Amino acid sequence: MNGTALHKGTGRRNSMTAGPEARDLLLAELGGSLFASLPRSDQRRRGEAYLRGLLAARGRKSIRNIAALSGGPAAEQSLHHFVSSSTWDWEPVRRALAAYTARIAPPQAWVVRPMVIPKAGDNSVGVERRFCPVRGQVINAQQAVGVWAASDDFAVPVNWRLFLSESWLEDPLRRRQASIPDSVRAETLGECTVEAYVGMMRDWGLPVRPVVMDAREADALSALHRLRAAGVPVLARVGGSLRLAPAEPTLPGRGGEALPAHQIMGAARDLRRPVLWRDHDGRRSVHTSLTAAVRVGLPGRRPAPGEPVRRRDMLLLGLGDAAGRWPAELWLTDLLNVPPAALVRLSRLMGRVRRDFDEVADEVGIRDFAGRSFGGWHRHTTLASAAHAVRVLTRPGAAGADEEAECLGQAS
Repeated sequence: MNGTALHKGTGRRNSMTAGPEARDLLLAELGGSLFASLPRSDQRRRGEAYLRGLLAARGRKSIRNIAALSGGPAAEQSLHHFVSSSTWDWEPVRRALAAYTARIAPPQAWVVRPMVIPKAGDNSVGVERRFCPVRGQVINAQQAVGVWAASDDFAVPVNWRLFLSESWLEDPLRRRQASIPDSVRAETLGECTVEAYVGMMRDWGLPVRPVVMDAREADALSALHRLRAAGVPVLARVGGSLRLAPAEPTLPGRGGEALPAHQIMGAARDLRRPVLWRDHDGRRSVHTSLTAAVRVGLPGRRPAPGEPVRRRDMLLLGLGDAAGRWPAELWLTDLLNVPPAALVRLSRLMGRVRRDFDEVADEVGIRDFAGRSFGGWHRHTTLASAAHAVRVLTRPGAAGADEEAECLGQAS
């Protein structure tokens, strides 16, 4: 892949109007694609019933509430088995959801985002005491990583990876009770974040788009090296303490030791320029930010004694405003030839995902699975992702089918 191209696509997105009829049409069309991999007709019927229940049930999307819409206790037992202990594979269903979404709502980027799931007990797979940055406290929770197909108008989750610590994976009893496959091995949160994306891109046939992620809590260097090794264009938010080597001749430190990212960007204050961007709060408000971009070297692996340090050129992007501290945000990317204004617009897709998670994903029960099993968690989350897609693709106020979506992609 050489360089970066500006891709424009019209797609079929929102060719349907909003409303119950549009939802039924989309459910029928999407359901046919989603459940084609399920071997039995009764499984396909249960999949459709569960999906409709996620969209229609009020309150918590428990299996009991979902089953109440389609037959009571008998349906509850049937749906519980379908999600928690059936043998159908969720990966082909996710692949179908991702392909469908990419076709009718072409993404501008794949946004990789963590999801924390608070839990009262300690039986749910992966649950343990962990620090939650949003709440600023230690809570009992599961943690997962989601990959979202994101554009200015939509954000749809298409893949998930559940983070499991060694305390779960090295405990034979816990593994057996949660039916965790032998193939699941311990990994860091950074490895989990990267594999959530790389794993789905290996053979799903999806379009290559930049990966937008927040790497401040992960091992940023390790994640960036793995993504670059996989040929993935990346835009990652990083912490100010990440050490990088300035490559700009006008900045201090060029050719010397690596410096903290905040120090490099502080020295680039005079390079700041204004850019315009729209937020995703429903009003599409226009904002102005100040931005500066500096070429830096990304340190490679630790060299042997006497071996020269090899660095890989990347762009360090600083964001802020005239009244606040500088920089307010730091982003690192290998999209070297993309204008800063376009990079800022890509970074704002994190806000699109955050809004759709809060307003839609939680509404359709993305975090509501109460069972113990590893497979049950994945099947429920897969079907809730499909319900999310139906909801956002048929909601009022969406863009028309003939509106062009600018997508930054990697040219082959």
